[in-house]
Amino acid sequence: MMTLKRFRVTNFRSIIDSGWIDCDDVTSLVGINEAGKSNVILALWKLRPVRDGEIDPLHDMPTKEYSSWRSVPEKIVFISADFELDSALVEKVVALCKCDRDAAAIVNIQRLYNGKYIVSFPNYKKGQSVDAATVTEIVSNAIAQLGDLKEKTKAEAGIKDKVSTSYENILSFVSAKTVLMQIDLDEIKKKYPTGITQSATSEIYPNLQRTQKAIASAFSALNPANPTDNAEARKLMLAEMPSFVYYSNYGNLDAQIYLPHAIKWLKNEEVAGIDNSAKVRTLRVLFDFVKLNPQEVLDLGKDPVRIVIDNYGRESTKQPTDEEIAKATEQKAARAILLNSASTELTRKFKEWWKQGNYIFRFHADGEFFKIWVSDDKRPEEIELERRSTGLQWFLSFFLIFLVESQEAHKGAILLLDEAGQSLHPLAQKDLIAFFDNLAKTNQLIYTTHSPFLVDTSNIDRAKVVYSDDDGLTVVSSDLRAADDKLNEKSIYAVHAAMGLSVSDILLQGCQPIIVEGPSDQHYFNAMKLYLIRNKKYVPNMELVFMPSGGVRGVAGVVSIVSGKDGELPLVILDADGSGKSAKNKLQSGLYKHNTDAIIDVGEFLDFENGEVEDLLPPRLMARQISRLFRDVEDEEFEDFLATGQAIVPQVEAFAKKYNIDLPKGWKVDVARGVKQQIQKAKTNVIPDEYLAKWETLFNKFNR
Repeated sequence: MMTLKRFRVTNFRSIIDSGWIDCDDVTSLVGINEAGKSNVILALWKLRPVRDGEIDPLHDMPTKEYSSWRSVPEKIVFISADFELDSALVEKVVALCKCDRDAAAIVNIQRLYNGKYIVSFPNYKKGQSVDAATVTEIVSNAIAQLGDLKEKTKAEAGIKDKVSTSYENILSFVSAKTVLMQIDLDEIKKKYPTGITQSATSEIYPNLQRTQKAIASAFSALNPANPTDNAEARKLMLAEMPSFVYYSNYGNLDAQIYLPHAIKWLKNEEVAGIDNSAKVRTLRVLFDFVKLNPQEVLDLGKDPVRIVIDNYGRESTKQPTDEEIAKATEQKAARAILLNSASTELTRKFKEWWKQGNYIFRFHADGEFFKIWVSDDKRPEEIELERRSTGLQWFLSFFLIFLVESQEAHKGAILLLDEAGQSLHPLAQKDLIAFFDNLAKTNQLIYTTHSPFLVDTSNIDRAKVVYSDDDGLTVVSSDLRAADDKLNEKSIYAVHAAMGLSVSDILLQGCQPIIVEGPSDQHYFNAMKLYLIRNKKYVPNMELVFMPSGGVRGVAGVVSIVSGKDGELPLVILDADGSGKSAKNKLQSGLYKHNTDAIIDVGEFLDFENGEVEDLLPPRLMARQISRLFRDVEDEEFEDFLATGQAIVPQVEAFAKKYNIDLPKGWKVDVARGVKQQIQKAKTNVIPDEYLAKWETLFNKFNR
């Protein structure tokens, strides 16, 4: 299995270089109309479409470059993607190439305008050097073994001294170095003894041979096997690459389909005066689903022939025979049964897939027309599909595309949705985010939107802004400030609106935004702030606003949004656990490299490793709220289990595991809310001086 980690669009329509676009299980591309969002996912679709998606240089190449590039399609790359291989696939590549596992972990696949692919493994690296100690050990062991060996024949007279001298010379050369390069191997080889031939009984020659082979093996690390050079490995990657399913609103089905037109469209023939190219794909999928073709549906519904033409070309009317009537009746009954069976199957599968409504679909053929009727438990009367909401039309059409094309995909398909759910009510759009998360359990998903209701604020790191640069070319960025100028400020408006912020930052004027990892941290810091102010231990120089980022992965995204117009970066507070340390290193080497002091590590205020915000609170105070999680445990109190001087969250998890208790989702927030209320309601000083001192030191960092 391969997972899409990032992709880059180049030389495609409005895009000269999109920049690398990181991908998650669900990725959203946010921007205004005409920003180029559709072009981004169209290029990705054409990397390996399940159906359709043919490369069209006339329309896909940037207009101003077409005259220059049309004659050299084999030289122009339009899409490049990095895929991560699962362990089973890595093992296959390693077995094929005898390469390092790290070299096989990531594959890059590019596609050219002539349809050909370029496959490479970007993790492959040549070794920089060999540890001199490795060669020293090899030669020293050889010398030790050589001492017990004898010259077996007269022809071997003197070779033991030759080999020994060679080894000593190599040791002398290597001892002056700490690392060895390729040029050093050449020097070592010059010190090998010459004029020595192998005899059947020799003990010394095999020693020399093993030593030379071991030295060569040590230096082989400088030129490890490159999986890019292996044709079978490249072929395997193309075979294992996921396919892409693309869907846009323009493919929504009509309620009534005129079968003669459908027959022509599915034969790739045009119908004069009608351009339904976007719907043809959905029609094709629909008829694949019902396991019929429109010609068969049309033929099964024909009435008995009443008009005949004689030998002179004259028309006359005749009554159908009993056999003709019986045949037509049987065919229509067969058609009704087939359509009813397909209707039942669609209703069942759609219900499994979309659980927000109990819809019943019915396919009906009437003469040359094929109709789709819909009813549900709230409106039991049947209504044509086109008279139902456009949202339902979108879901049904997308469902058919997803169901059929993803099943056709050789491997797990990646779903690409253009302007997903834009016809849905805002509340339904919010539901769509949860629906996407469920789909992502089996299929990665990338969607474009300009709706704030389709921006997942709990996973703001999934959002990438799509905007036009000064030359009108499409660019994609994870930096949510990238489009923050007069020309493109609307591109990021959806994210600002989703976060409850305005583009003008009015809500944060006169405030000090401080980014924390989650809502539990927000509760704790607000509790600390109020307690310190109430006890006259702290006076803020402006209002403090603690803003949760939805986890460490969302920190950079929220920082990008709330940064001031003058470029000042907000304070960030991170846990001292593994993910917090990783996020700190990433921010300090990137966005915060010139302002590292703005990142506050909780570990600065703790005497132990892997601490979190919870550890800034007195353990006994925390234990009172945590104990509520374990009311059913009779053998032991959590407060007795709790060890001071250690991070508290792992202890909660360990206690739960000990008594086979599943901690409820969001338990940390519930505990934080309880602790906050306990601190606010306390009429006496409930915080020990040692913790109060930590809070004062921490909060004084906020007055900058």
